[in-house]
Amino acid sequence: MRPPRRLAELTWPEIAGIAGRSVLAVPLGATEQHGPHLPFTVDTEVAAALADRLAAARPWVVVAPPVPYGASGEHAGFPGTLSIGRHATETLLVELARSADAFAGVLLVCGHGGNADPLRRAVGRLRGEGRRVRAWSPRWSTSDSHAGGAETAAMLALRPGAVRRDRAEPGVTRPLAEVLPALRESGVRAVSGNGVLGDPTGASAAEGARLLARWADDLVAAADRWRPGDWPAAAADPPGAPARDPG
Repeated sequence: MRPPRRLAELTWPEIAGIAGRSVLAVPLGATEQHGPHLPFTVDTEVAAALADRLAAARPWVVVAPPVPYGASGEHAGFPGTLSIGRHATETLLVELARSADAFAGVLLVCGHGGNADPLRRAVGRLRGEGRRVRAWSPRWSTSDSHAGGAETAAMLALRPGAVRRDRAEPGVTRPLAEVLPALRESGVRAVSGNGVLGDPTGASAAEGARLLARWADDLVAAADRWRPGDWPAAAADPPGAPARDPG
């Protein structure tokens, strides 16, 4: 599998040669609490890792730098959470995708469930303007939706040194639908004192590797279904592009 092609590693002349035949994958995350054992950047790191895997599997994908802020107001009761709100998130995504018209399409890879509503509205507006835009998010268990077993396992696979395993403890494990009304009205802290919706105590790096592989496969399949046959041919390396380490 080839290394992913990233905007952070290319120049504008190199992108000019491939943009019209490429999809820009934009990882969307958040900066919000993830319980007493995980860092604030979980959603961003997972989205960025999945976008990289997509680009490694499909040469017609270019990965943008991740968007590390989103709509995280429900976590405002925990110090360190940074949120730009739903309206600003929608506006940011609309303007970002509009600025990417040089690309054949834009795929928004979202790792934060709180971005769902502004993301849906942004995609609707952009499609109404005739732009090729799609959003994708990994699927979660309704009883393990935040800082629980899945996200803890994913981080153990991606960046194990960031996981405080000795501080991992269960939170609320009831299905999300049962706690959602109180969560929406009063925030996560009113539902779960430690900020966890799920149980991270049994998470493992091996489980995280399996989850990431499954999510990446789902993302690649979704991108393949979305990319119609009349799109330009897959992009090759642009002339003069730097050599890439195959390791």
